[in-house]
Amino acid sequence: MSLFWRIFGLNALVLGAATALLLWAPVTVSVPVLLTEAVILVGGLAVMLVANAALLRWGLAPLDRLTGLMATVDLLRPGQRLPVPGGGDPENGDPAGGERGGEVPELIRTFNAMLDRLEHERATASARVLLAQEAERRRIAQELHDEVGQSMTAILLVLGRAADDAPEPLRAQLHQAQEITRSSLDEVRRLVRRLRPGVLEDLGLVSALTSLTHDFATHTGLRVVRRFDADLPALGPEAELVLYRVAQESLTNTARHADAGRVDVSLRGADEAMVLEIADDGRGTEVACEGAGIRGMRERALLAGATLDITSTPGTGTRIRLTTPAPRKQH
Repeated sequence: MSLFWRIFGLNALVLGAATALLLWAPVTVSVPVLLTEAVILVGGLAVMLVANAALLRWGLAPLDRLTGLMATVDLLRPGQRLPVPGGGDPENGDPAGGERGGEVPELIRTFNAMLDRLEHERATASARVLLAQEAERRRIAQELHDEVGQSMTAILLVLGRAADDAPEPLRAQLHQAQEITRSSLDEVRRLVRRLRPGVLEDLGLVSALTSLTHDFATHTGLRVVRRFDADLPALGPEAELVLYRVAQESLTNTARHADAGRVDVSLRGADEAMVLEIADDGRGTEVACEGAGIRGMRERALLAGATLDITSTPGTGTRIRLTTPAPRKQH
């Protein structure tokens, strides 16, 4: 039934009931209208309006649910769909959906199909952007390592030779310049590791996360507790990179905003999936707004087909869980 005929039928039902009451009820209308008759007429009108409003609310409820979903849908949280009235989907061979056709079910099915397309296009576009971003990171890291790193190493050697031949007052200054250059070279190398996790490519995810957490604890002074399972499912390079980047961004957010003293980092296998969890004992937050860092993590989760869950309450810290599906073992 179309929306027009549904609303028409509801109004016809109310008006028909009112007409039947007027025909069968012992009520007359005088000229001029008496006060008791006016009260009865106004009361009947009020009853009709209330009944019509209630029936229309029931009839238009699917549109209200659709409007609410349209206002809150987030493509970074895939899977949000509205049930089609009737409980079926004729496109998938379920005849129950065809029993209640009409504009409202068709509108909901069209909206759900639009969400499918948008989520697919968003995931595809995000994958292209993130892969291009990683390629640019590798290029910059390579240039820093080859150009800047080698130049600073050469400067260190020149300063060392100059300090050996310089008189004592100048020698101390050259040694100071040498230490500043060495510190800068270490910082460049740290930036290279953040831009391009060479340990991840060479030694795997567990070694890369171990190195990441060790550097994090060294530079922030926070206590980091690692719990990595021994027998973890194998993942592809893209999925491992997603896990590494999410852990990196989570630790960065903890250092900047959490005011924590301890961070727990765990990696475990569960039901053909890999679960990465980062939890801190910081101040937490109750603000629902997500910044660019968290939305970036959600973008990366979409790239790997993973699920990202973030729970944070004031005084209890923040917990980030990334569940990445692992390929099934071939028997």
